Amino acid sequence: MNAGWQHIRDKDDEHLLRLLRQGSKDAFTCIYERYHKMLYALSYKYLKSRVATEDAVQHVFVKLWEHRSDLTIMANLRSYLYAMTKNYVLNYIRNEQSAVRHSYRMAQAAGAVEDNLLETIERKELMAAFYQAITLLPAQKKEICLLKMEGKLSNQEIADKMQLSVNTVKTHYAQAIKLLRAAMGRMAWATGLLILFPL
Repeated sequence: MNAGWQHIRDKDDEHLLRLLRQGSKDAFTCIYERYHKMLYALSYKYLKSRVATEDAVQHVFVKLWEHRSDLTIMANLRSYLYAMTKNYVLNYIRNEQSAVRHSYRMAQAAGAVEDNLLETIERKELMAAFYQAITLLPAQKKEICLLKMEGKLSNQEIADKMQLSVNTVKTHYAQAIKLLRAAMGRMAWATGLLILFPL
């Protein structure tokens, strides 16, 4: 055991502080031995983690040594170390909570992007299947559907273009939609998709 440390171990805190300010490693060791268990217990009460608690205590004593020459302690050493530790712990908890909140926000944002991407892919796949079903329609019905859906033509415009009556166009289109509903009836989005193309 260090003889110097043994010599001053029973000195009061004020005496130890004076020696510490002068750079005494023995005084520092004595202060550590006197208070590290108290600071460990305080930190662990809040952090509930051995590693985080050890880091907290180490941080406090490193700061104490680094600032030994210009220490200004208004109350007493015990209160000073207690306050340093509690401040560190509270900052640590606040930073951890901020990190958790940030991770949660990032996860939410990523989830939203993934959901949107999935929805876009599903919609594209559905549209591809829908147009595939249109190609299987009888020729006139297929042409009327495409003119109405892609060309955005009215029944009258289609009738004029195909030299048919308006009623014939309406009948073919109604029958086409019925066939498409039957073909896509088992697909989850089929009804919603066909609503986009009313009779």
